[in-house]
Order: sequence, then structure tokens, then C-alpha cells
Amino acid sequence: MSERYDVIVAGGGPAGATAAFFLGQAGRRVVVLEKEFLPRYKPCGGAVSAKVLEQFPFSFEPVIQSRVKAISYALGDKVVTLSVTDSSLRMVMREQFDAYLLKHVQAEIRQGIRVCAVEERPESVRVETTAGEWIEADTLVAADGANSIIARALDMRRKKVMAGAIEIEAKVAEETLARFAGNPTFVFGEIGTGYIWIFPKADHLSIGIGGLKPRPGELQAVLERVMQRFGIPVQRQASHGHPVPIYGQGEQLGTRRSLLVGDAAGLVDPFTGEGIRFAIKSGRLAAQAILDGHPESYTTRVNQSIGKNLRMGNLMRKMFYGLQGTWFELALRNPAVSRALVDMFADQIGYGRVLLTIATTFPRSMFTKKVALGEFMNGRFASGANSSILMKEIYRGKH
Repeated sequence: MSERYDVIVAGGGPAGATAAFFLGQAGRRVVVLEKEFLPRYKPCGGAVSAKVLEQFPFSFEPVIQSRVKAISYALGDKVVTLSVTDSSLRMVMREQFDAYLLKHVQAEIRQGIRVCAVEERPESVRVETTAGEWIEADTLVAADGANSIIARALDMRRKKVMAGAIEIEAKVAEETLARFAGNPTFVFGEIGTGYIWIFPKADHLSIGIGGLKPRPGELQAVLERVMQRFGIPVQRQASHGHPVPIYGQGEQLGTRRSLLVGDAAGLVDPFTGEGIRFAIKSGRLAAQAILDGHPESYTTRVNQSIGKNLRMGNLMRKMFYGLQGTWFELALRNPAVSRALVDMFADQIGYGRVLLTIATTFPRSMFTKKVALGEFMNGRFASGANSSILMKEIYRGKH
């Protein structure tokens, strides 16, 4: 006979742990199945909004590596730096962050166990684990990552799109570490649809590159070349590759008994590649749908509270990466837009407000900057069809 719980959570990362935390806090009997033994290394830039962390009734101070005091955007020899004075962004290491969050969960935690099969019944859902046991519950929360076994088993997200990323936890000289302290840097113009990041941690730099459909070996080669320019040697340092699921609108993210959250649901920002914020949000939405007695409402809840913003992120991705040099001048050099982007990272506004800021400050920025107007006006996003799509999306949702 299989064991019976109220909820099975497959995966103990930010999405699964968040769902388990709020379910356990409400008195539900929850079991968390985590394939690794935490703490474990997880490739991730590790930028987290303070606002998102504030929804938990405990402090994350023990696992904060650094506070963001400025953000820099670079393209070639051009650099734009904007101060961040409100401590709205934090830097974490995922092995510490995930383990710390999971430690606060009121649930049975089983580590080193993976879900390998799922069976939905009219009155329950059952999973088979790599330990050879069957576990049964009213509901299943699938937080098993970008290559979710549960999503495949339930025939969801069949047409998912993956980007690729490489990250290096780089040990650097003290003066190099001090140069980037509190100042995460985004480097554009080096790869088609993607960017390079240099994120400061307590005693090292998290350096990475992500891109959509990169050529074999391209990410590693570009990262090494650009880091040489920044004076950061990475050739002999261990690199870690990982898939990044790209959000696709209109997807079904749940059944009556099984809900996909975080990377398993593809809830990664298509413009920035950010995932922690949406993992936590989706985990809480899943918990709320279950506690309300309407798990079937989960997909609608995600589309309304997360999906609208990520759809605009898709629009931003198509606009920006097609003409990185031009948009660097039009947007990132525009103080109003660069400030809006910081507020967006901090979860204070959404892409609708960023796009509206671009639209409303565009004429002024044209007179104050030398912009490649011919490139912009002749670009593929200057067409009437795309212009109307842009304006329609901006005014459909400003937040």
C-alpha cells in the first residue's frame, strides 16, 4: 500500500520549497522529494528581489552574500552605471539559499530521491520514486526543473524552448573583487540573443553567459574572450552548463491534481533569464490554489499574475536583442529607462511600465543622444505591424 499525503512536492528548490512552506504553514501534510542532498551546487546568477523575500516570515540575512549598490550595463567600451540606494536587490549562492529555505519548511523532507513515474487517478495522484516506492496524495506540485520528468509524463510543455548557459564561480584577485563589489554588471553585444553577467559574491565573482540557440562551443569561447578583456582569467576555472527554459505563452501548467512550478513550468524571464523570483511566486500561487480547494485554477492564476509580465518580456527580448547597439543608446543610456529596469528587477514594476517609459521618453532621448536612427528606423521592429503590437502590449498592462 502506498503512503498517503495531502501534497507531494517533487523538488526542493525555490519553487518547491515555497509551495511546501506555505502548505505546511497551513497545516497540510506534505512530503518533499528532492533528488539531491542539500546543500548542493546550482548554477545560477543568484540575484534576488528583497521584496520577494519579504513575503516569508523569517529573515534571509544568514544567506545574503552581498547587497546591490549599483548596476552596470556594458557594450563594447561603453558602460552605463546606475546607483541602487534602496537595497532592493540581494545576491545569494543557490546551495546556501535553497538549503536555508527548505530548512524552514514544515514537511517531511526526503533527499536523494527522484520521481520517475506519475499516475493520476480520479481521487488522487501517485508517484513512483527511484527508491522503488509509490507515494500517494491529493495533489502533486512538480518543481523538478527545466527537464521535468513530471511535465513529460503528463504530456505538458511538449514544445518548450531551451536556451543554454554556462557559469563559473571565479576566484579573482582582491582588487578585482573590490572593483565589482556591490555592482553586478551585464555585458551586451557579444552574443546574438543573450548576454554575459558578472555578479559579485562575498569572496568571488559569479560569471556566466546565456544565449538562445548558441553554436557548439560558442558560449565558452565568447565568455573566455570577453573576460580576458575585463582582466578576469577563467580558462582554468571549472565551468557549469545548464539549460534555461524560455517562457511560452498560453501553455497549460496543470491538471486537476498536478501543478508545474518554477523551471518545470518554464517560468523564466525571456529577456533577462531570471528565474528565482518567478519560481517563488509560482510556488506560492500553487499553494494558494491548493489551499483554496481549486488546484485547477492554477494555470489561470499564473497567466494573470506572472504570464502577462513574461509575455511583455518576450516582446522586450525581440526588440532589444535584434538591435543591441541601438537599444543600448535608446534605453540603457536613458536614465528614466535604466531606472525602470532596476525597479523591474526589484519586482516593484513590470515590463509594461518599462515599455511605457521607453515610449514616453523616446523623443527626449533622441535629442540628447547620438543614436543610429537609420538602423532603428530600418530595423525589423520599426514595421507598422510590430509598432502596433508594441503599443497594444504597453497599454494592455502598465505593471
